Amino acid sequence: MREVAFIKQNKEKWLEFEQLISNKEKKSPDDIANLHIKIMNDLVYAQTYYPKSKVTLFLNKLAKTSFDKVYDAKRTDKNVFLQFFFEKVPLRCYTYRKYIYISFIFFFICFFVGLLSTFNDESFARQILSDGYVDQTLENIESGDAMAIYKGGSNWGTFIGIYDNNQRVGLNMFLSGLLLGIGTAYYIVVNAIMVAVFQAFFYQQNTLFDSLKGIWIHGTYEIFGIIIEAAAGYIIGASILFPGTLKRFESFKIGIRDAFYIFISTIPFTIMAAFLEGYVTRYSNIMPIIFCFAIILFSLVSISYYYLVLPFKVAKKLGVR
Repeated sequence: MREVAFIKQNKEKWLEFEQLISNKEKKSPDDIANLHIKIMNDLVYAQTYYPKSKVTLFLNKLAKTSFDKVYDAKRTDKNVFLQFFFEKVPLRCYTYRKYIYISFIFFFICFFVGLLSTFNDESFARQILSDGYVDQTLENIESGDAMAIYKGGSNWGTFIGIYDNNQRVGLNMFLSGLLLGIGTAYYIVVNAIMVAVFQAFFYQQNTLFDSLKGIWIHGTYEIFGIIIEAAAGYIIGASILFPGTLKRFESFKIGIRDAFYIFISTIPFTIMAAFLEGYVTRYSNIMPIIFCFAIILFSLVSISYYYLVLPFKVAKKLGVR
C-alpha cells in the first residue's frame, strides 16, 4: 500500500485517538485499549514499509505517550501495588526483553571466562577472592564446614548487611547505564567472574556440592536479580545511543522511566536473597539435602516465571505485540 493511501485510510482513527489521549473525548477503558492496539498495529506496519517517514514518527510518539494512559484507564479498579508489579513491570519486561536476554548472555560469557581463568591459573582465585578469604575458607574446609564463613554474626545483622551491600550493587548497575551502558557491563564482568571463580575454587577443593547446596539458597535470587538490574542499565544506555525516530532526550526520558520500573521490581527479590542468606544459608550443612534444593528450585522457578514467562502472558492478555 502506498503511504498516501495508508494515511488516508487511517487518518480519522489516529485523530480520534489523539483527541482521546488529550482528554477531549470520553470512552470506556476497553474502547481505549482496543484503539491503542490498532495504533500499535499501524505503527508496526509503518515501521516495516515507511521506516523513515514522518507518519512513522507521528505514530511512534502517539503510541509512546498513550501507553500509561491506556492501561491505567483499563485497570483503574485494580490495586495500584498489584498493577505495578503484575502488569506494568511485566509489560516493560516484554517490551525490553532483548536487553534481558543480552544481559543473561553477557553474564554467562563472563562466567565461563572466569571458570577458564581459574582452572588455568592457580593464583587467579586469590587475585579475585583475596588471600584472606581463600585462607579462611581452606581452614573451614579442613575443619569440615566449607560454609562456615557464612555463619558469623547475628541473623538480623547479616540480613541487614547483605541487603545493604546487594542493593548498592544493584543501584550501581542501574545508574551505570547513564555511562552508555559501559559502567553496567563493567559491573557484570566483575560479578560474573567472581561467581565463577568462587564455584571453580570449591570444585578444586572437592567441596563443590557443599557450595552449591549452601550458596545457591540465597544466590539464585541474588544473581538473577543482578542480571535483571544490569538489563535495566542497558536499557538506559540504549535509550541514549539509539533514540530511533524520537528526539534523544525524549527517548532517554522513556528509557530511564521504564528501566527504573524494572529496577524497582528486583527489590523484593533482593530482600528475599538477604533474608535467606541471613536466616537459612547458615544452616545448610544440617538441613536435609532435599530441603536445600527445594528452596533453590522454588527460587529459580519463581523469579524465572516473573521475568521470563509472565511478561508474555500479560502482553498476550492485553493484546500487545
